[in-house]
Amino acid sequence: MDRIENLCAEKGMRMTDQRRVVARVLSTSHDHPDVEELYRRAHAMDPHISIATVYRTVRLFEEAGIIERHDFRDGRSRYEETPDSHHDHLIDMRSGRVIEFVDAEIEALQETIARKLGYRLVDHRLELYGLPLESAGT
Repeated sequence: MDRIENLCAEKGMRMTDQRRVVARVLSTSHDHPDVEELYRRAHAMDPHISIATVYRTVRLFEEAGIIERHDFRDGRSRYEETPDSHHDHLIDMRSGRVIEFVDAEIEALQETIARKLGYRLVDHRLELYGLPLESAGT
C-alpha cells in the first residue's frame, strides 16, 4: 500500500479499486495535478474509471485531510498530498510549474509580523508568482 492508501485505512475509509488507483496516482505525483490530469493518469491505469469518480474521490480525500487543494490563479484546483512539514510555493506564471521551497527567514518574518500585530501565528500559506529572470525583462 502507498502512503495515501495507508492514511485512508487509518481513517477507516472504504477503499474501492478505483479509489486505490486515484490514491496511487496522487502518491506518485511529483507535481500538483488538477482533476483532469489526475483522471488522465488514473484512466491510463484503469480505463473503466470515470472523471466523476476521480472528482468524488478527490473531494473525499480532501475532506479527510489526506490531500490539500490549491488555487494557483490558473482557474484550476490543483492537489498535493498533505505534507508532513510546511512548505511554500513559487509558481512560474509562464509554464505553470510549481516549485516548493522552505525559507527560514520568511518563516521568522511571518512570526514577527504576527506578534507585532498582536497574534500568535497558527498557520499560513505563501504563494509567490513569478517569471524566469531571463524572460522577465531584467
